[in-house]
Amino acid sequence: MDRKIAVVICFAFGLVMFAQYFSAHPLARSVNQTIADYWQIIFAFALIVGVVGFLNNNFQQVRKGQDRPFRLLSLAGFVIMPVLAMIWGIKTGTPFLWVFENVQVPMQSTVFALLAFFVASASYRGFRARSVPAAILLSAALIILVSRSFATGPLSDWLPGVAEWIRNNPSMAARRAILIGIGLGSLTTSLRVILGIERTWLGGGK
Repeated sequence: MDRKIAVVICFAFGLVMFAQYFSAHPLARSVNQTIADYWQIIFAFALIVGVVGFLNNNFQQVRKGQDRPFRLLSLAGFVIMPVLAMIWGIKTGTPFLWVFENVQVPMQSTVFALLAFFVASASYRGFRARSVPAAILLSAALIILVSRSFATGPLSDWLPGVAEWIRNNPSMAARRAILIGIGLGSLTTSLRVILGIERTWLGGGK
């Protein structure tokens, strides 16, 4: 019975959202604003669920002894940051902003720097010219990379134009094809969810 109620609610709101984006009626616009207001409430409850899940997962891992120092550090940061924000605020010169700029921002930069090596490794494996399409992909990638660098030299006259043509024509065509495929897939999945055909989001396959 609970799942049937959830399916009915999903169907009703699916129709409302469909009317919102495909109808110019004033009622649809007013419903749009109302739903946007309720989204903020849903987002707040979703944040609470995420926080509870984060705490539960970390406490379980600490009890099991798995990555205990890192889990304890995550829990400490979870507690310290809201306390700093509530006591001193989040303006310039506050402890909260100092921790954010000197701890979190460097950690984010480190993660992105590490990702660059993974991207370079994946590119090296993917851009091997073992076939004609791979050779074309490798050539286009090299042209784009060289055009973005300062080491163009005598190629600086025509290379940026070639790179711009690659971005605006073959690359854009492939990008639009991918976006169209994503849109059609999203539409199909949405219709299956709204009509109650796809029910895996309820926690089961039926």
